Amino acid sequence: MGKIVLMMSVSLDGYMEGPDHDISWNRVDEELHQHFNDTVRELGALIEGRRVYELMAAYWPTADSDPDASPTVVEFAGIWRDIPKFVYSRTLEKVDWNATLVREVVPEEVRALKERTQGDLWVGGAELGAEFLRLGLVDEYRVYVHPALVGRGRRLFPEGDIAASLRLVESHVFGNGVVLLRYAPDDDNGQE
Repeated sequence: MGKIVLMMSVSLDGYMEGPDHDISWNRVDEELHQHFNDTVRELGALIEGRRVYELMAAYWPTADSDPDASPTVVEFAGIWRDIPKFVYSRTLEKVDWNATLVREVVPEEVRALKERTQGDLWVGGAELGAEFLRLGLVDEYRVYVHPALVGRGRRLFPEGDIAASLRLVESHVFGNGVVLLRYAPDDDNGQE
């Protein structure tokens, strides 16, 4: 059984996207892209909200057919097509590319999925991530902090009754200045 991992890129000031869903400030170079390829390849499945799924499905199914695609893009296209995906949406009628459509976040069903999946489950999407946080379903946080200030947009962590003590499991600085911060819940809450 794997973990449910909330894995997102954010600006230094905590935004996962700027106004109008802008993510042009993301610094994904070949080193970071290869890291994402290696990470996603090891996952058991992707858990995505509608917007993330639509964004990914608009590009990755055929990204490797572009003659100018880099080797990491070609590699990720195959990884993305093959990995199981669970897409949470109340509005989509159908999903493709090894994806299953799910209408509601039911904690018991999510825990059952976690039990039967080999490897970690990646959660992507602002609203879906917030719902998983609210329901206490996140086992690990992998936050990729990009060296940019966005100023406004959508924050990764919404305001609300979500409080948790975390412990740093790993940090890594990429050559382009992006910093991976990996956290797990601090089960003893700092008490000895």
